[in-house]
Amino acid sequence: MLKEFKEFALRGNAIDMAIGIIVGGAFGTIVKSLVDDVLMPPLGVLIGGIDFSNFFLILKNGNPPGPYLSLNDAKAAGATTLNYGLFLNHLVSFLIVSFAVFLLVKMLNTIHKKEKTAAAIVTKECPFCASTIPIKASRCPHCTSDLT
Repeated sequence: MLKEFKEFALRGNAIDMAIGIIVGGAFGTIVKSLVDDVLMPPLGVLIGGIDFSNFFLILKNGNPPGPYLSLNDAKAAGATTLNYGLFLNHLVSFLIVSFAVFLLVKMLNTIHKKEKTAAAIVTKECPFCASTIPIKASRCPHCTSDLT
């Protein structure tokens, strides 16, 4: 069983998947910082200096009861909150990650399509006898016509 696990773990697909997960996790932290530290502050300024992470609804007051100036104040008081501002931050992060993955997949598909197309064109048609001949042929083997 240990031998089978070693073969599985050292297979290319498993290693590629592990690398993808590690890089994906690192990419997630970069996108989180992009959203929290770069995109949301200017957006908050544009709509009146509001910090999206402090958008919340109080479902149950804590001790002492609200109003609370920030989400941290509400949590410190033990209030139950609905944190739709944090959800908005996570939604923007998700959209950025999804768009980046979309662009990556689109780029890989374009590269794969070009490779497939280049590999597929190995024959051409003789303009004189309409038979299929190798792409590099300079004379048709069927009708002996000069193709250059």
